[in-house]
Amino acid sequence: MEPRLTGVYTALATPFRADGCIDEKSLRKLVDRQLEAGVAGLVSCGTTGESAAMTTDEWERTLAVVVEQTAGRVPVIAGAGSNQTAKAVDLSRRCARIGVDILLHVTPYYVKPTQQGMIDHYRAIADAVDLPILLYNVPGRTGVPLAPETVLRLAEGPQFVGIKQAVADLDQASAILRSRPPHFVVLSGEDSLTLPMIALGGDGVISVISNQVPGSFAALVRAALAGRREEAAALHAKLFPLMRANFIESNPIPVKFTLAEMGLIENVLRTPLTPLSEACHETVRAALRQACAAETACAARAMSSAAASCRSVCAGA
Repeated sequence: MEPRLTGVYTALATPFRADGCIDEKSLRKLVDRQLEAGVAGLVSCGTTGESAAMTTDEWERTLAVVVEQTAGRVPVIAGAGSNQTAKAVDLSRRCARIGVDILLHVTPYYVKPTQQGMIDHYRAIADAVDLPILLYNVPGRTGVPLAPETVLRLAEGPQFVGIKQAVADLDQASAILRSRPPHFVVLSGEDSLTLPMIALGGDGVISVISNQVPGSFAALVRAALAGRREEAAALHAKLFPLMRANFIESNPIPVKFTLAEMGLIENVLRTPLTPLSEACHETVRAALRQACAAETACAARAMSSAAASCRSVCAGA
C-alpha cells in the first residue's frame, strides 16, 4: 500500500477577532488561500491553532468551519489530543461526528506516562473511533518522548497511519523509517528539517510556514519528493530565515504577527500568549519579505491569493 499522506499539511492558525471570538470569516479565507496554493491538506486545532486556549464548543466550531469550507477538496486533520484518555476518546468521537478525515493525537502531556502507558492510550482511542490516527511526537511541549520502538509497535495497527515527528533528531526519524510498514507515513513536524527528513525517506510535513507562504513551501516539498535536490535546496535557503523567525517567540506568536502584517487576520492571541515583542518585529518582517519574494515567484503564474498577499508585503518593503 502506498502512503496516504504526502506533501504539505498546513497547521492552520485560528484567527480571533478583537472581541476574542473566533473570526469565522477570516478562517474561511485562510482555508481558501491554502487550497488555492496547492497544499495537500489542513490541520485544524493543533498547537498553531491555539486549541489549548479554546473551549470545547469553540474547538468544535472551528473544526466544523474548516470541514465545511474545505468541502472534501483535501483531507482535514483534527488536533484531538488530551492527557486524559477518556477525554481524548470523547474528542475523537466528536471529530467523527463533525466529519474530519484524520485524527492527530499528541502524546499525553504533563502526566509523563511510560511507553506502555502511551501504547494503551493510543489503542484505547483506536478501539473507540473508526478514523485514521496520526501520532504526534513533540517532547519539547509534552515532556515525554514517543520512542521509535513504541511508534513501530503502534504502526502494526492499520488505523495508525503515520506520525508527526517534531523532534530535532534525525536518528529517531531514521529508526522509524527503516522499519515502518508500508502504510505508515513519517511527516516532519519541524519546517527546517523537512528537506533532510524527505532525503531519508520521509513523506512530507505538517507545517507552520505554509500559513504564510503555502505555494513556495509546497513547491519545495514537491521538488524534494521528486528528487529535484537543487531546486528544493534553493527554496529551502530562501525560506529558512522565516522558518527560524517563526519560533523567535512561542508558536503561533510570530505567525499571527505576520498574517496580520499580510492583512489576513487580526493580531489577536489568547492569553497567556501575548503579541510579538516589538524588539522582534523587524527580524520577523525581514524574514517574511524574503519568503514572500519566493512565494510571489512560485505562484505568479497561478495568480493565487497567496501570491497576492505576499506581493503586498513585498511592495511595502
